[in-house]
Amino acid sequence: MNKGKTYQDEEEAQAQIDIWRFALGFTEMAVVKCAIELGIADVLETHKAPVTLTDLSFSLGCSLSALYRIMRFLTHRRIFKEIATETYDQTSLSRLLLRNNEKSMADLILLESSPVMLDPLIRLRGRVLSDGSPAFDASHRGDDIWRYTEKNPGHGKLFDDGMACDAKVGVSSMIEGCLEVFNGIKSMVDVGGGNGATMEKLIEACPWICRGINFDLPHVVAVAPERPGVEHVGGDMFKSVPRADVVFLKECIQILKNCKQAIPKETGKVIIVEAVVDEGDSEDKFKDIVLLLDMVIMAHTTNGKERTSKEWAYVLNEAGFSHYTVRRIHSTQSVIEAYP
Repeated sequence: MNKGKTYQDEEEAQAQIDIWRFALGFTEMAVVKCAIELGIADVLETHKAPVTLTDLSFSLGCSLSALYRIMRFLTHRRIFKEIATETYDQTSLSRLLLRNNEKSMADLILLESSPVMLDPLIRLRGRVLSDGSPAFDASHRGDDIWRYTEKNPGHGKLFDDGMACDAKVGVSSMIEGCLEVFNGIKSMVDVGGGNGATMEKLIEACPWICRGINFDLPHVVAVAPERPGVEHVGGDMFKSVPRADVVFLKECIQILKNCKQAIPKETGKVIIVEAVVDEGDSEDKFKDIVLLLDMVIMAHTTNGKERTSKEWAYVLNEAGFSHYTVRRIHSTQSVIEAYP
């Protein structure tokens, strides 16, 4: 009896802590966003040595007392480390906030913490009740995420940078974990490739790819920067996809059908880098992140979702592919190879 009561007391005490975390959950995102916008990690990286609070405040041009409270919060969460009283240094986590780091997540954090993207999450109840009425559209006068992005260049830049950040992280993990999926490929098209950063990275890693096409909506590729070996092509992926040996994309049945038409029947394949929801009880350390991403997608799109293996099998079968393989990589995403 006493053991049971003790367990119940501990459970209730933890519940009190957890409910406060839920109540104040957006605060953590806001403080990390603040750190990125101030450039705290960038200043520490520039110094190449630990920096005192006074020097950090001077470099950033901000309030000493307010910065102290920000750093107290961030060091408590082990984002930065305090190596002596009010003297701070980088961590592996803080380096992911650098603006010019290859593995930085800064642009994705700035996108997801923007009011444009946060408001639909606050309206998630309406999305669930209506089972299809997009929360994003309700937040933005009927515009879906693609129309809103096209109409608002400032958000469009934020969106493209955020998506490029997400893609770079996934592609980096894929290159480290299964570069062989690109063996023998001479030409590739990245469908929905945004600013072309993903294709540039793939060409750097696979110099045998002679032609790399970054394919996206005309208004997106019109402002995409020139990149070595990358050809920007504008068009509508729901209508057709440029021909290549391999298509690289983030899914949709109609787009997948068009991709299947764009590759050679005997030797072609479509490479999809997407999350696969693990429905079992395995120790997948990325599962919690994948489930969070699924909630974000629910708020921001009408039909988008993170799929299970069974759901992926259905999508690929509907698109007309004969078979496919799934490879886990050290990322929230998996690499799916689909064959005609």
